[in-house]
Amino acid sequence: MSSYKLDTLLADYGSKKIYRDGDKVIKLRDKGYPAPDVLSEAHNLAVVGETALKVPRLVEVTKIDGKWAVVWEYVEGTSLDKLMEKNKDKENQYLERFVDIQLDMHRHSATRLPLLIEKMERKIKSSELDSTARYEILGRLASMPKHTKLCHGDFTPGNIVITEKDEAYIIDWCHATQGNASADAAHTYLLFRLAGNADLADKYLSLFCKKSNTAKQYVEKWLSIVAASQLYRGKPEERELLLHWANVVEYS
Repeated sequence: MSSYKLDTLLADYGSKKIYRDGDKVIKLRDKGYPAPDVLSEAHNLAVVGETALKVPRLVEVTKIDGKWAVVWEYVEGTSLDKLMEKNKDKENQYLERFVDIQLDMHRHSATRLPLLIEKMERKIKSSELDSTARYEILGRLASMPKHTKLCHGDFTPGNIVITEKDEAYIIDWCHATQGNASADAAHTYLLFRLAGNADLADKYLSLFCKKSNTAKQYVEKWLSIVAASQLYRGKPEERELLLHWANVVEYS
């Protein structure tokens, strides 16, 4: 039996709630949530924890009142998105650090993580796109270079925690894969756009390409693929923008 106290709610995402109990964080899923998905998230965190990156330490997978829960250590600090909101004059400085953290992450590999290309293929096949669009997008995906770099899959300033010692911890590894770093960057760009931060998205992409010595057109080639893979989530508020990006013509 779990003895965790669920008095301090950190976030409520509907089907999952995140609590803090002292030096522990508990991500509690709704009843009926698939066990393989819970175990997959725990596995990802355990695998990434073996790298030199600063990430929360996995504590355990358990059940609380019949609901699956993943427990990890609490990292005391302030998320990078809150720092950017609080210090508008330092936005460019924070964005530069954000990109540096992502590039450092991409230098690592984690061969026991799922392959990004296979995960995206499954999502695209489950999307609402018609068969012709799916065929075209899957063809683009198959033609892209295959890499095995550590990719976060949800790399946003909200998933970076800066401690009092100015250490940067990367959290929320449930979407982690091994794959192409530019696909990970395209996803981050799209997440900025979905959040309504078009200017910040453009600044981010320019900075990422400059620091990684990557042609912007190459990252842009991933945008339609990433957008199509995100349609499987079926969020109404994201549908129009994702369909727009999923149907854009391939960049030359």
